[in-house]
Amino acid sequence: MQASLKDYLMLHFIVLIWGFTAILGLLISLEALELVFYRTLLASIGVAIIFLARRQNLLLPINQIIKITAIGFVISMHWILFFWSAQISTASVCLAGMATTSLWTAFVEPLFNRTKIKWYEVALGIIVISGLLVIFSFESGYWLGLSMALASAFLAAVFSVLNGRIAPKFNPYQVTFYEMAGACLFSVLFMPIYANYLSENGLNLAWQGYDWFWLFLLAGVCSVYAFSVSVELMKRLSVFTINLTINLEPVYGIILAVIILGESEKMTPQFYMGTAIILVSVLSYPVLNYWNKRRKPVRPLG
Repeated sequence: MQASLKDYLMLHFIVLIWGFTAILGLLISLEALELVFYRTLLASIGVAIIFLARRQNLLLPINQIIKITAIGFVISMHWILFFWSAQISTASVCLAGMATTSLWTAFVEPLFNRTKIKWYEVALGIIVISGLLVIFSFESGYWLGLSMALASAFLAAVFSVLNGRIAPKFNPYQVTFYEMAGACLFSVLFMPIYANYLSENGLNLAWQGYDWFWLFLLAGVCSVYAFSVSVELMKRLSVFTINLTINLEPVYGIILAVIILGESEKMTPQFYMGTAIILVSVLSYPVLNYWNKRRKPVRPLG
């Protein structure tokens, strides 16, 4: 099936939704772990309801359930660090760190698949490091939040590579259900450590104000809806097009953060310069990767 203009617009809309997640993490009064617990719990319940409404089978072989649930543990750690980063720094700082996800993937994927790292991936990685050095030099007060975002981006790369091996074998909604359930389980298992050693206020699962609305928006729209639409778009859009557009998520997110959260999200010019360096390298990666695959080997003369 050929892609239409509506498909491209919908893809950008989905990426815009994903860029909004860091802002939701600041709008919700809950801390990172509690937020991830509710997000994954509500998302898994939402997918289960979809299966019940369609009268489809949700069960998988037990060994596959264990594998997919384990990936959910990685997703949970990724989201906890993601929201934690935004809460102790700013949404913009968090998204600047998350902009390195595709380049982390460029190094993680060869490690898992035992292939060679490409020269331009190393070069782009060096450019990203230079952008991070610019940010660290002028925004030293946010070093912990940015470090958490970088760790979250690394886990996102690991999750995407692992998920790429499993997802094509099963119904995407089945994968989503067990990953969300696994992420929820990890957040529960992590609660004692988090409450006793990592959180100043202990564990607090009580909702306040409009938390219920933002949580349902986060779980229903940013998780279940966005994922289902992205899977549908994969049937008509190329992987190159999707990956290139997803790289715009930090751009959309930082713009939204400044518009919605105002003065608290305005950073120094050096921060935006460093972020721009990172984004240039990130946006260049899929272009160079596409060019490298299309390039034909030169035949020797004679």
